[in-house]
Amino acid sequence: MRGRWMVAALGTAALGAAALGACATPEAVHPQPVPTVEQAADLSPEPAAPVASTQQRQRLVVHGTGDVSLDPGYIPALRANGYEHPWSGLDGLFAEDDLTIVNLECPVSTRGTILPKAFNFRCDPAALPAARAAGVDVANLANNHVLDYGADALLDSISHAQTAGIAPVGVGSHRDAAIAPAVLERAGWRIAVLGFGGVIPAPDWLATSRSPGMASGDDVGEMVAAVRAAAAVADLVFVSIHWGAELEAAPQPGDVARAEAMIDAGADGIFGHHAHRLQHLSTYHDRPIAWGLGNFVWPMLSEASSRTAVAQFVVEPDGSVRGCLLPARITSPGRPELTGARDCPRPGSDGAAAQTVTQVRR
Repeated sequence: MRGRWMVAALGTAALGAAALGACATPEAVHPQPVPTVEQAADLSPEPAAPVASTQQRQRLVVHGTGDVSLDPGYIPALRANGYEHPWSGLDGLFAEDDLTIVNLECPVSTRGTILPKAFNFRCDPAALPAARAAGVDVANLANNHVLDYGADALLDSISHAQTAGIAPVGVGSHRDAAIAPAVLERAGWRIAVLGFGGVIPAPDWLATSRSPGMASGDDVGEMVAAVRAAAAVADLVFVSIHWGAELEAAPQPGDVARAEAMIDAGADGIFGHHAHRLQHLSTYHDRPIAWGLGNFVWPMLSEASSRTAVAQFVVEPDGSVRGCLLPARITSPGRPELTGARDCPRPGSDGAAAQTVTQVRR
């Protein structure tokens, strides 16, 4: 069920050198030396060739979530109950699927200097093995907290995620690394996952050709180019993106335009997050968009903020795709729990009206 992954460095104008630690397997257990910012700026790894697929395509189940915080200072229950606690209400959902993508809302590091912000988060590296054991495969780090403790902490996050066997996307030691996808083999499909951050606290949070940072979720041209380049080497392209306005229950007009542009460029599904409120799922040109997946591993701050969901996209062997939201609720601090069905309704079922059906065009 679980396959290998790599961060692909694509030889196009949109994507260049691979991310820090260009290739790793989920079974990797040996930590790599963490470079300083100055050393990382000079890294230029050799491009990783896409993995050739000879397996017959099978039914593929992909899950995506909203905001995940593994900061024990923000959620003391993590320290009290252990790092397996956040995943204990999901009944093995992520371990049984083919691919799980989360938005990791904190740098994973013990280094760095805190930046002056209203909220600063820092995840414990010890939390990542439990997330991986629960089935998390890919973590989008492009969000408004990844640089809460500076560039060295961001680089630590990449290294710690890779060591745990989780593919980091949306950030890198330089711009080309930040916009490079993770490319994974699952069930006979080659899948590219991209991460973007559209909630940018300051311009210097964006990666440049010589400095670490995150991939912009506001630069439509860059995002379209990244999606096109990923689609050229993968059968499916999924995007995890931090966007929208906090506490809003509907997507922003600019985010609708970005989603449409990415799907026109070849994206096959989009997982959105940041608003801290659950929003709806819709389609554009028969591609599913989960506009806002709300909080997931998060404190219990209010009834509205505790209502959440897991977005499920199901790709059938013939290329058809169903998308739906699996209802969930944060029932105790840092612990989401499924509250309804764990599968999208199948065509013709009683719940068919709640589903979306899309067709992969490639």
